[in-house]
Amino acid sequence: MTTLDSSKAGHLGDHHGHHGGSYLTPKGGWLTTVVDWATTVDHKKIGVMYLVAVLFMFFLGGVAALVVRTELLTPVRTVEVQATDAAGKLMVDADGKPVMKSVITGQWLGEMKAKIKGEELTSIDGGNNWYNRAFTLHGAIMVFMVIIPSIPASLGNFLIPLMLGAKDVAFPRLNLLSWYIYVTGSIFAVCSIIIGGVDTGWTFYTPYSTTTDAEYANVVLMVLGAFILGFSSILTGLNFVVTVHKLRAPGMGWFDMPLFIWAMYSTSLIQVLATPVIGITLLLLIFERMFKIGIFDPAMGGDPVLYQHFFWFYSHPVVYVMILPAFGVISEIIPVHSHKKIFGYRAVAFASLGVALVSFLVWGHHMFASSGELGATVFSALTFLVAIPTAVKVFNWIATLYKGSIALTTPMWYALIFLFLFSIGGLTGLPLGTLATDLHLHDSYYVVAHFHYVMMGGTIITFVGGLHHWWPKMFGRMYNQFWANIGAFTVFIGFNVTFFTQFFLGTQGMPRRYASYIDDYQIYHVISTVGSYILLLGFLIHLFVFLHSLVAGRKAPANPWGGLTLEWEATSPPDEHNFHHEPIVRHGPYDFDTTVPPHWDPKDYPLPARPKHAH
Repeated sequence: MTTLDSSKAGHLGDHHGHHGGSYLTPKGGWLTTVVDWATTVDHKKIGVMYLVAVLFMFFLGGVAALVVRTELLTPVRTVEVQATDAAGKLMVDADGKPVMKSVITGQWLGEMKAKIKGEELTSIDGGNNWYNRAFTLHGAIMVFMVIIPSIPASLGNFLIPLMLGAKDVAFPRLNLLSWYIYVTGSIFAVCSIIIGGVDTGWTFYTPYSTTTDAEYANVVLMVLGAFILGFSSILTGLNFVVTVHKLRAPGMGWFDMPLFIWAMYSTSLIQVLATPVIGITLLLLIFERMFKIGIFDPAMGGDPVLYQHFFWFYSHPVVYVMILPAFGVISEIIPVHSHKKIFGYRAVAFASLGVALVSFLVWGHHMFASSGELGATVFSALTFLVAIPTAVKVFNWIATLYKGSIALTTPMWYALIFLFLFSIGGLTGLPLGTLATDLHLHDSYYVVAHFHYVMMGGTIITFVGGLHHWWPKMFGRMYNQFWANIGAFTVFIGFNVTFFTQFFLGTQGMPRRYASYIDDYQIYHVISTVGSYILLLGFLIHLFVFLHSLVAGRKAPANPWGGLTLEWEATSPPDEHNFHHEPIVRHGPYDFDTTVPPHWDPKDYPLPARPKHAH
């Protein structure tokens, strides 16, 4: 699939500044530039805007996670202080007990209203509510506003037309609308935080989310935000499906497409088919809460388990909306940075569709504790089916690495980190898919660790790796590989220190979502919290590396890694309309055994010499 007709295209890497310059070239003054970006239908600019929005939400979700981990340093509340009056004297309530104040919210803490010097305190936060809000905030932001849109909306929007040889997506205005819908949904969710937060957990389980009197408006706002975000997901998926069907370059058949496109296509099918389910479910939750309609509340003839069925019928397929794009990124990084043809192209492509299909059949494994024996047994058996297409991918990636000319660049380090972390995540899922062990591990920290190894160790790690892989193409600047590698190793160490210890917590019986715990668990929580700060350091290093590259990085060549897919034939950064001439497919996307990239020069970037493979 992957090269342009050289007789027409010439050396695209030499055409910087022609045809109106790159998509990043300002159109005038700062006001004109802002208006241009706000009204753009260029898929590349929309991808960059998604990237900025997702990274901002990632920062908010990360802060909430650090608050949770800091609180768990000690068995009793950590993030609070004993209140003092203006003279510095410790305050006590009417019963002589010390009055505590939250360091985070500044609110008084106590299970009942207290009186100090005859004045009744009206701003009292009951018990651990603020802690519940912190982990709800972390979960809701990370799932709905970061992991789901991260790779599809940012990297997908930027790369899919380039990889297909198209000028834009099929529906450019719809693409811009989906970004505004994403921002609108995020604003609703953030507003619910500003006015006090939500303590229901990110799954909004009924009947708690529909019957509690507290935080009435907050729950409606947060759920409405998630509902609005669903429309962004649907429109993006629809756009990608049509783009893949209709806008492939001349000569590009289905099996000439990069595997990233196959992964995004499978993801888009899930988005279009599954997201309406969660939209209707959240709307029903809002109606029940506002109008007291008996849908999920058993007191009004509803069924709370029905909510679980609806929620997980969407939310299990959406796990693969989160991970399938990561599979696509890895399928690009490994062949390019090992300079070797992908092993089992068609098997990897069909495995993406297989994962998408099976994902609709296994939602009940989230409900073993609330299902009947027959249903739980069927769902347990179906759960193990997911391992087959996933294992096909992992084995094929490893086979691709075998005897490859591996360049240990930052993207390749992230691909190797992904293989390690995702394998742990997958293998630790087996006890959760087995009925006998799941009932012991259910709602424990084991589930937290497994989920983070799959979602963060899979999607977020791959997202960062993909950013390093395509950063020169997106922004036309190289970054400092030494410091990028330091950041990658720091993230790897911090991640494992944070989450591997939680497997021990879970197997020893520590339930998740608890702010207080017995002393026996403290050592594990201390290690986990230290790991979270190491993880923060790793991401800060990456932030510095990226910002430094924008300011002082050297100019990127068109094809710094020696890739064969079409995006590397455009300039770095690409022109406004992507290509100077219509690209024509001449060979496959991973034909490293027969094809040399036409404009790739090892001197462009410090890669090891590329030997010819012995076949």
